[in-house]
Amino acid sequence: MDIVINESLKAYIDPLTPDEHEALEASLLAEGCRDALILWGDVLVDGHNRYGICKKHGLPFQTVQNKRFKTLDDVHLWMIDQHLGRRSVSDFQRGVLALRKREILSERRARAEAERAAEAEAAAAPDADAAGDAPPWADDAAFQAPALDSRQALAKAARLSNSQVGMIETIHKQAAPEVVAAVKSGAISINAAAAVATLPEDEQRAAALAGGAELKQAAKRVRESKRKPREAKPQVEVEEEAAPARFVANADESEELQALRKRVAELSEENEALKLEIAGLRAALGRD
Repeated sequence: MDIVINESLKAYIDPLTPDEHEALEASLLAEGCRDALILWGDVLVDGHNRYGICKKHGLPFQTVQNKRFKTLDDVHLWMIDQHLGRRSVSDFQRGVLALRKREILSERRARAEAERAAEAEAAAAPDADAAGDAPPWADDAAFQAPALDSRQALAKAARLSNSQVGMIETIHKQAAPEVVAAVKSGAISINAAAAVATLPEDEQRAAALAGGAELKQAAKRVRESKRKPREAKPQVEVEEEAAPARFVANADESEELQALRKRVAELSEENEALKLEIAGLRAALGRD
C-alpha cells in the first residue's frame, strides 16, 4: 500500500529540531524502526520523521491502522494526546496543544448541541417517526471527554502551572508570528514572550527582528511600565490620606498659636498693671 503524506497533518505538530532529528536517525540506524507507523486508511498520522528516515536508508517498518478515527478531528485529538504525553515536548508546545484540544472539543460540543436541538425539534413534530438510531454524538468519546473549559483543566492536561497556561494563552492570541517563533526556538522565555505580546504588533516584529536581546529588553520595559503605576498608586493614596491630617494639624497649630498670643497679651496686660500698682505703692511709701 502506498502511504499518503498529508502536509497539514505533518505540520500539525512542531517538527523536530535538527539535533533531535539527528538523534532519531542514529537510533533507527542502530536499532531499526521498532514502533509501528499509525495510519488512517492510507494517510500517515504518526511517524512522519521515522517514515522519512526509513525511506532514506531503506529500513523496514510496520504500519497499524487506527480504526477509531472517523473524522479529522479524531485524528487531531489523538495526535495531541500522544504528544502531550511525550517528555520531549516543550512547555510552550504542550500549552499550545492543550489550547488546540480545547478549541476542537468546544467546536465539537457546539455542533453536537446543535444536532441534538435539531433532532429534538424534529422528534416533536406531529409527523415525526419513532426514535431511531442513537444520534452520532451519543457514543462520541471526545464529546464525553472533559471540555478543558477552565484554566485549571488546561494546566492539568498540559502538565503546566495555571500562570504558565495564562501566559501561553496570551501568546497564542496576541503574539506576532516572529515572537511565537522566538519562544519556540528558545530565544526568549514564555514569560518574556507573554509580556512582548501585549505590545502593538509592529513593535513586536521590530523587537523580534532585532534579536533575542532586544526582545528581552522589550519584555523588561513592559514589566516596568506595568509595575510603576501599581507602586505609585499607594504613594498617591498615602499623600491624599495624609494631606487632610496635615491640614488639621496646621489648623490646630494655628489655633494654638492664637491662644498663646492671646495669653501673652493677657499676661502683658497683667504685667503692666502690676508695674503700675508697684509704682503706686512706691510713691505712697515715699510720701509717708
